[in-house]
Amino acid sequence: MTADRPHGGRREEILRAALDMIAERGYRGTSLDAVAEAVGLTRQGVLHYFPGKQQLLAAILERTVEVGRGDLPPHRLQADVPGQLAAVVAHNRAHPAFAQAYSVLMAESATAGHPARDVFRQHYRQVLDEMTRGYTERWGERLPSGLTPHAAAVAVLALLDGMQQQWLLDRDRTGDPEIMRAVLTVLFGTESPDLQP
Repeated sequence: MTADRPHGGRREEILRAALDMIAERGYRGTSLDAVAEAVGLTRQGVLHYFPGKQQLLAAILERTVEVGRGDLPPHRLQADVPGQLAAVVAHNRAHPAFAQAYSVLMAESATAGHPARDVFRQHYRQVLDEMTRGYTERWGERLPSGLTPHAAAVAVLALLDGMQQQWLLDRDRTGDPEIMRAVLTVLFGTESPDLQP
């Protein structure tokens, strides 16, 4: 059954099946046997591509972060920061399975002994540091709103995650990118003409 499939194609198929299951059932509710059945392999067939469930989890986390950042990662500033982050929100809405898997894993990682706990902790520290550094380079010790760069970075991350959680519960919402732009325009102010792209 697998002879005509390229290695990368089968690996991607396993990754996507596992991601969809985790989005619906969580990490602990997803088994290698269920993933194997979904893609028409045995458990050993899945283990050929991913030596264990934690290696599969690591690949999913890497992919969800990669997809979530899109082409406009929030910690690499563009001239129009509110517009940049509104585009990140719109991008995540276009990839709901990845957004849901990321949110489910992030929530689960707060529980004791979850294998993704350290990954999420390091991810958030890294993104927070990069955003803080970017805001400091752009605005100095205070943003136009009066917030420190660190406080603004914490607030922006909370807004991104909270808005995504709300949208996952109510997918009829369509105005989140515009709301993000409006709120962050208050936070960051408007850019001077020389910073426009």
